[in-house]
Order: sequence, then structure tokens, then C-alpha cells
Amino acid sequence: MPELPEVETTRRGIEPFVAGRVVRELRVREHRLRWPIAKDLARTLAGLRIDSVARRGKYLLLESRRGALIIHLGMSGSLRVVDASEKPETFDHVDLVLEGGNCLRLRDPRRFGCVLWSTDPAHHPLLRHLGPEPLEGSSQGAYLFRKSRGRVRAIRDLLIDGRIIAGIGNIYANEALFAAGIDPRRAAGRISRARYARLGDAIRETLREAIEAGGTTLRDFRGGDGRPGYFQQSLKVYGRRNAPCPRCHTPLRGQSVGARSVFFCPRCQS
Repeated sequence: MPELPEVETTRRGIEPFVAGRVVRELRVREHRLRWPIAKDLARTLAGLRIDSVARRGKYLLLESRRGALIIHLGMSGSLRVVDASEKPETFDHVDLVLEGGNCLRLRDPRRFGCVLWSTDPAHHPLLRHLGPEPLEGSSQGAYLFRKSRGRVRAIRDLLIDGRIIAGIGNIYANEALFAAGIDPRRAAGRISRARYARLGDAIRETLREAIEAGGTTLRDFRGGDGRPGYFQQSLKVYGRRNAPCPRCHTPLRGQSVGARSVFFCPRCQS
């Protein structure tokens, strides 16, 4: 699933072509996404000026004075800017046609994404309970320390909980915990304030590096320009079970915690 860096990469890629443009029409070839696309959405968007393209967690928001179009890429979705006359392919389900001839095209093979309209996006059910953005502010470590007190759940599970902190996802939780030297299985409430300070720094650094690399392409992700992300080449632990640790050369371990895998160095992370 596209995580924060992939969604931010997409946002940066499409913003120059979308912000300030007026919607000419909406073409929907498949209404059955994770939630059905509203039948009247084309009428709602026609003539709408998109003022900006924002991101909240893993959601993209095409913002206007009247509200925002909320887009989620689901498990395998992508957004690209193409010429409106370009013939759509099999899984190109939605076109947002803009004045000037460009088209914002949603490709979603598994149909787990969403395209929803909200006049009050900050209070939309999908967004209102999200935690703070991990790239904003300078005290994420202190915040996570406060939220972790008394919790026995694994620290990896705390980091991928969007109600605690928005958008990190499993790949970058594993990478940040390695950078901070923390075992992803460790109980969140048993980690010191000082280690949380290091973790806060590691989260920001990991996400920023991933964004600069264009995100991680493990299966289907493509950025707004259609190119894959290259952070996969920089992954230290994720998906590298039995490979040598990049620090100490001890074989990395991987196991399932909850419904997802964790990867870690048994020597460097405690």
C-alpha cells in the first residue's frame, strides 16, 4: 500500500499541473471503488477551481473554496497527469479533466482506493481521527513518549496506528526503528524518553529520505509522473530477512507481529 512518502511524492508530482486549474469534467469508468463514487460527483466538480493539493496522512486532498476531493490510492493505485485525449487502459477508472487539456487519471487495479467529496474535509470520518503529521513540528519523540505510557503493544504497532501518528506505514516504521536502534517488538510503554527522542528524529529523517528518493516501489507504486520510487534500494532492514545487517553484519531477522511482518537486527536493536 502506498505510504506517506509515496503519497507525498504523488502530491508534489501532480500539484504543478492541478493547482489553480478549473475542472472541466469528471469521467468515471468504474464507480465501484472501496466506496462507490457518488453518481452526482461529476456535477459537483464541474467548473470547480482547485486551489491547492494537500496531503493528510495517506490521503490526498484537492482543495477548493467549496470543499475538497479526497483521494486514497488504496493497495495499488496511482495518479498520473496525462493528456485528456490519451486512451485509458484497463484499470484507469477515473479521469479528472482540467481546462487546458490535461487530465488527472486514477489507476486502481484492485479498486481499494477512494474518490470522495467533502465540504468539511477536516471533520470527514476518514480524516478527523488521524494523529499529527510526522514531518510537522519538532517534538515527535516527546509526543510519542507521552502516548506510549502504560501501553504494552509493540512499538511498531504504535507507529503504524494512524490515530497515534498519521501515515507512517509498516515499511518506514521498520526502517525508523532500525535507525533508532529499537526492537520493533518491544513494548511501547517500556521505551525511555531519550530513546523516543532518537526515534522522533529517525522517523523524520527516514521519511524525508524516502520522499527525496520518490518513495518505495515494492509492487505497483508509481509517482505522479509515472516513474517508480527508488527508496527500495536504500532499505536497511525491510524485506531483508537473513541478509547481513548494514551495521554489524549479523543476519537480519523477520517475523510476523500482528498481521504484518517486522524486520530487525537482533544485535543492533534492543
